[in-house]
Amino acid sequence: MCNLPFTIYYLLFTIYHLPLKALNEIRKIYFVGIGGIGMSALARYFLGRGVEVFGYDRTETELTKTLASEGMQVHYEDDANYIPRDIDLAVFTPAIPKDHAELNWLFAHNYEVLKRSQVLGIISRGMRTIAISGTHGKTTTSALTAHLLRTGGVDCTAFLGGISVDLGSNFAQGKSDWAVIEADEYDRSFLQLRPDIAAIMSVDPDHLDIYGDEKEFIQNFSIFIRKIKLGGVYFQKADLQLPELSPVWFEEKRPEDWNLGTIERHTFGIGEGEFNAKNIRVADGRYVFDLSADGVEIKDIRMATPGRHNIENALAASAAVLRAGVGVDAIKKGLESFRGIKRRFEFIINKKNLVYIDDYAHHPTELKSAIEAARGLFPGKKLTVIFQPHLFSRTRDFQEGFAEALDRADEVLLLDIYPAREKPMEGITSKLIFDKMKSSRKELIAKPDVLKALSDKKIEVLMTMGAGDIDTLVGQIKKMFSGKV
Repeated sequence: MCNLPFTIYYLLFTIYHLPLKALNEIRKIYFVGIGGIGMSALARYFLGRGVEVFGYDRTETELTKTLASEGMQVHYEDDANYIPRDIDLAVFTPAIPKDHAELNWLFAHNYEVLKRSQVLGIISRGMRTIAISGTHGKTTTSALTAHLLRTGGVDCTAFLGGISVDLGSNFAQGKSDWAVIEADEYDRSFLQLRPDIAAIMSVDPDHLDIYGDEKEFIQNFSIFIRKIKLGGVYFQKADLQLPELSPVWFEEKRPEDWNLGTIERHTFGIGEGEFNAKNIRVADGRYVFDLSADGVEIKDIRMATPGRHNIENALAASAAVLRAGVGVDAIKKGLESFRGIKRRFEFIINKKNLVYIDDYAHHPTELKSAIEAARGLFPGKKLTVIFQPHLFSRTRDFQEGFAEALDRADEVLLLDIYPAREKPMEGITSKLIFDKMKSSRKELIAKPDVLKALSDKKIEVLMTMGAGDIDTLVGQIKKMFSGKV
């Protein structure tokens, strides 16, 4: 099975490209959940192709307002009367509940309906694609990969899971045949992709409501590897252990698109792996390091994005674009000019007497990395963290990890759980984390009371953290402190 005839691979290649022709024929498209960060990137892709874009989302946000200003028609009521009857395709996100009236109407009336991941999969088959996966780091690494390609003269298309500061968007429309896609593991979405180059940043368990257990979660990254196109390459963090999948496993699953041929594997890491960083130090508020890759040395790289985890992100992105043909001078220039992602260690205030950072961290490993980055940049400063847990299931599954990570701060304000797509679970509240924390400087607090609580504290370094709606506090906190810096 590992040596399928070329004619079979050619046939499969042709089959993969048939749906792309259908995408080229789309003139009117509808998005159920258009305001999601991934959905809006896809909506912008079609708008850039001259397609009429319509969509629903639950609430109006700055992002949906921007989509409307760009020419999309967006509404906020779950009412099928808003759906144009002559759409060619409807796209939905798995975060949409099963009882959603519009989605059920589309299915009942036999419209062509695809998940966002399926559409991205079709796009990845028709382009030379770099896919960045992993529990953590994939958004920043995807944006950095796109930035390095563009710095190196490759006008790539990019689908990102956050707003790139350099692009001012979560999407870039390129003129080359290269695409960078953030490979989301939620709902096994990344298994729809067929990349030429892939990176695996981390496999810390998450989304156990989808996968069931840690073993199944990690195994899906091994499955993802076998979605890489024939002759492709992937880069994984040197300390990751991924299970091998036996030929029998593939025979039993029987999908047409397993790549059982040759796939190159390389590793990256800090002080280890074929692509590695060494001589790491902090100078003038920036992390500085040397990069060694494929016999190439890039000296004294000065990263503007802080934290050792961002050095790992830089290694993966550099490895991917080197394989795509970008030169070392462009890579160094791109690494030093990259300004990051909004809500990924984003400096809201950065003054001598007060620092305020906002971060999207919503997994214990992410909290730990962000807090350690702040400690490294501001040694000796008091660190205050406001954290809003995201999802009841994630709080239930990782309560000990959250407590351990938050104990690294000097004081913590812990908000109620943001439910997102989930219904409340009996006995699952933020108090589970609170009670497991060893720190005595901790408070359970309601979101409306945050400003009052902060006004009574001496703040040196402040971090707001979480993937829910804690970001709605950012402007208010900034305004409150504006007279104090």
